[in-house]
Amino acid sequence: MSEVVIDASVAIKWVAPEALSEQAVTLLDGPRLAAPDLLVAECASILWKKVARGEMDRDAAIVAAQAIERVEIELVPMRLFLAEGLKLALELDHPAYDCLYLALALARDCRFVTADERLVNKLGQQADQRFHDRVLALDTAPDSLA
Repeated sequence: MSEVVIDASVAIKWVAPEALSEQAVTLLDGPRLAAPDLLVAECASILWKKVARGEMDRDAAIVAAQAIERVEIELVPMRLFLAEGLKLALELDHPAYDCLYLALALARDCRFVTADERLVNKLGQQADQRFHDRVLALDTAPDSLA
């Protein structure tokens, strides 16, 4: 698969040193990246929280946001996946915003990489096989996509 959907839990690691940041950065040199345009709002919110918690200063957060703006990633209008994302959220009993990323990956028949362990575990427990090979945890993604 030549395209990968990533979520904000991956994108934020490009600009904020966290566990698995190195794995996230390797994705920048890999397959084409795509995400629902929700990624922009989620990254802004995460950076705001980091400033509010004292994990990052204001100027660093603005520089981080500008760096994310420059990443080569296709931002797909999330309204195209609203109904499908909601169906998945109801089926999985999981927040709809996470399911929008999954809906995009399913629609594009590509992998979805996330650092959200709760989501990875939930999808791994589903009987529905369409999730099993589709979703990759960030800690295993670089090797799995190589």
